[in-house]
Amino acid sequence: MALIETQIREKPYNVTHFIGENYELALNQSIQTLVDSLQKRSSNFSISPSTFLDLMQARVNPPLETIWVYSALTFRTIDSPKDELLDRFLVAKNLFHSIAACSSSCSSSKSIVLIAPVIYEIYRVFVDLKGKDSGSKKDKKVLREIKSLVDVILGYINVCSLGNDGDELEGLIRPLGDLVRVWIGDSLVENEDDKGYLRLFFPLLSNETVELLSGGACDVSELAGVVIAEALLLKLCLKFSDPTSRVELQNELKTWAVGSITGFGNFQFFEALVKMLLEPTLPVTSLLSPEDEIFLRKVLYDAVILVEYCFLNLERAAQLPTKHVKSLTIARLMVAHQAIELFRGNGDQTKAISYMNAFSASHLPSQIIKLVTSEIGKASGPNGSSPKAFLDWLLNLEDQGMRLLGDGVSNYRAKLTLDSIKADEQKALDSDLLFYIDNKGREEDENDEEENMNESIDAAFVAAAGTMQSAENEGRKKRKKRGDSEKKNKVKFVKYNFDDLSGTPAEKSAIFDQDCSNSESEVENPVSDDEDVEVKEL
Repeated sequence: MALIETQIREKPYNVTHFIGENYELALNQSIQTLVDSLQKRSSNFSISPSTFLDLMQARVNPPLETIWVYSALTFRTIDSPKDELLDRFLVAKNLFHSIAACSSSCSSSKSIVLIAPVIYEIYRVFVDLKGKDSGSKKDKKVLREIKSLVDVILGYINVCSLGNDGDELEGLIRPLGDLVRVWIGDSLVENEDDKGYLRLFFPLLSNETVELLSGGACDVSELAGVVIAEALLLKLCLKFSDPTSRVELQNELKTWAVGSITGFGNFQFFEALVKMLLEPTLPVTSLLSPEDEIFLRKVLYDAVILVEYCFLNLERAAQLPTKHVKSLTIARLMVAHQAIELFRGNGDQTKAISYMNAFSASHLPSQIIKLVTSEIGKASGPNGSSPKAFLDWLLNLEDQGMRLLGDGVSNYRAKLTLDSIKADEQKALDSDLLFYIDNKGREEDENDEEENMNESIDAAFVAAAGTMQSAENEGRKKRKKRGDSEKKNKVKFVKYNFDDLSGTPAEKSAIFDQDCSNSESEVENPVSDDEDVEVKEL
């Protein structure tokens, strides 16, 4: 059952101690006392879990720190043998159910951030399981259970993503480093800084993202984005343990990657995912072999370059902080350039051309031009339509003393290779176009009866995660059927109509704007009907 249970008191707690400034003061002092005890490596904490339970229950929408610290303190009281992977997994599973219950009244972003400790614990169990490599029935059962719980977590995130987030710009009361220290507890290393603890606690994040988190300027929505990125990466890594062919694995990875990005529709998550691709290697080396890491990287290139996601358009981006829009714009440009150069260097010109075509046909070039002209006014445009041409253009403008898009371009200057693109680039851009636009809508599913047991909650979340695949498979069947009867040069792609998960709380059931459902694209020379239409490996 749940790890965190409401304690029964003979007398109710005195809520007058937690009114106004007194509340934040009490919370800050309690956490500081706890952190001081951890630094002294004292196992006798003067702060009990009940203190944070009172703080948590004193507000309808409690601060993230109250649930986080209470969960950590309660989790530390569980006596689970370190070598018993199944027992450790079951404790992590109970932790998830407990946190989900405690955060039911919280905002979407806050609810997602609070499951970061669950992902951390599952990751540790998975790494230890891979280290054993025994192949016993018990170990296979642990692997099955891990896969099932990760599906539940992705479904939970999908449900949370449906709701309006009232705390988008809410910050943390305490530094993230303090919260991580509270959680990892016995794993604290003497003289380690916050950055080291964050790398330990968020093992599936890029170095750049960890640097950002250690800076202490992140809001709750940014933290939610990186937690989603970790959950998806863990899911994709688990897929490599399936007994399947590489072709089938590639198709399943693409389906999950594209379906998750579309289903979550989370700007910060997409930014974290894109920036991972700018690192020399993905942060999955503890879970995948070098060959599998490259395989996964190529799948993610397809997912972030070949698909035009409606939640990234300028109209929606206008509601976000400008610094994030600029940062993601430059990161996407760099990833497109990096992917093109990678495949060009490997001799796969067809793939490189498909990426250039996708970039040119997307909204990204016009988005870059609009952002630049908003800063410096009218300027001569890039000499070409490839990512390389845009990067050269931006660098030339900066060399003239114009500071563009913050420090975005300058930060990546060292990574850019200034090789000249061959003269036939423009000709290549007119051929072999591989690009489509996702159309995301949601239809109400039949109402399911609500049950209180954890098994029913799991089933609901798995169903939510399943919509990310079912809608994709449905779209693929329609595409194949249409291909049997049409042999024209132009087709319309209408993709990704995700079903809404019925029976969810009102605050988490708002559906994304329906303008995406009308998106469509006419594409010359479409991909073969015999291949997966969403992202074709050329």
